[in-house]
Amino acid sequence: MAGPQRKPVNKKKIVPMKSVKLGSVDYKDTATLRKFISERGKIRARRVTGLSVQEQRKVAIAIKNARELALLPYASTAR
Repeated sequence: MAGPQRKPVNKKKIVPMKSVKLGSVDYKDTATLRKFISERGKIRARRVTGLSVQEQRKVAIAIKNARELALLPYASTAR
């Protein structure tokens, strides 16, 4: 008689954006902010970036400020 079937243990999903330590978010740090923007210029969703709600809010505000000062491009609408 075989024992009960065990489900494989789910490994914790590795989120590449968590490797970026966000102590404080600065709109002038465009290299870091570009990691949170898609190729089309849209801000990546929180479930994709793996940030907390507070971190995602700070990143979004920093991206918007950087766009206002023309440090980052706006979303491209060309198709």
